[in-house]
Amino acid sequence: MDMTTTSRPVLSCEAMTCELDSSKGPLQILQEINFSLDTHRALGIVGESGAGKSMLIKAIMGIAPRGMRMSGKITLDGDDLSTLSPKKRAKLVGRKVGIVFQNPMTSLNPFVQIGRQIEEAGCIHLGLSKTEARTRAIELLSFVGMPDPEDCYDYYPHQFSGGMKQRIMIAAALICQPDLLIADEATTALDVTVQKEVLDLLQTIQAERQMSMILVSHNLGVVAGRTDEILVLYGGNVVEYGPTREVFRNPRHRYTEALLSAMPHMDQPAHSRLRTIPGQPPNLANRPVGCPFSPRCPSATQVCHDVMPAMSTGVDASHRFACHNPLPEVARPASAETAHVQ
Repeated sequence: MDMTTTSRPVLSCEAMTCELDSSKGPLQILQEINFSLDTHRALGIVGESGAGKSMLIKAIMGIAPRGMRMSGKITLDGDDLSTLSPKKRAKLVGRKVGIVFQNPMTSLNPFVQIGRQIEEAGCIHLGLSKTEARTRAIELLSFVGMPDPEDCYDYYPHQFSGGMKQRIMIAAALICQPDLLIADEATTALDVTVQKEVLDLLQTIQAERQMSMILVSHNLGVVAGRTDEILVLYGGNVVEYGPTREVFRNPRHRYTEALLSAMPHMDQPAHSRLRTIPGQPPNLANRPVGCPFSPRCPSATQVCHDVMPAMSTGVDASHRFACHNPLPEVARPASAETAHVQ
């Protein structure tokens, strides 16, 4: 994607920290999250299960679990969300942000026609009449590639496949013509062929409608070639953040390098073993004192275990990483970036 365009941020997080009470005491779910997403740009958020990806999205959307304590600042199109009442925040986010959740099978109400589910947000946030909402819903069903959209409007979720349901969810996310589209693991429950169709559709929508987009995934192949910047989360911490092309070609954090090494490639010898990352993600009730990846990192030294690393930059000031022993700045083969592993 073009990395030359500069514009104002549509979304930014500054020093955002989220803490949740549990039977084992306070859990720091997210720590000092900093990033910004400019208009018409795409951001990939990647990491293993439990890294904090979905919790970050819920915090942005204002749907975090009850009892979650948040600090820091989230700015949406110039508005500081922390200063708004819950009602005003819901109105603003509902109007400006569309979200596609992970599992379309459970995201749709089985008792309500899909057309009415698509148009609901438009009626609430835009004040559309029933006729206007129906017209826009049918137009969106056609736009996302649903056959016979006028008939589909009256169907129920059980009458569609998983891929079709996810297209319906995308249509619902677009009803308010949002500035930002978030896909939170939107292809996880789909087979490989349908995954690619949905990802290509999301990329087309972002380009045609000139929206900003966030792709959340545990799979680096999903964000490769489809995003401008990438944010790597581990244990609720940002460990690397920068232009997608640069991070793929020149990873600096040991966790990012481990994720890239775990990706299968077409030129991999037959019957060779896939690389894995040993160990388990950090226990949030008993976090490491230093770098959260240090217990699993083969290059960890004593300072890694004792001191949390600060964010550093290399030659490219937009490429940041938090590692005491970063990888040297040696470019990876370009093929690593374009290996779309679904």
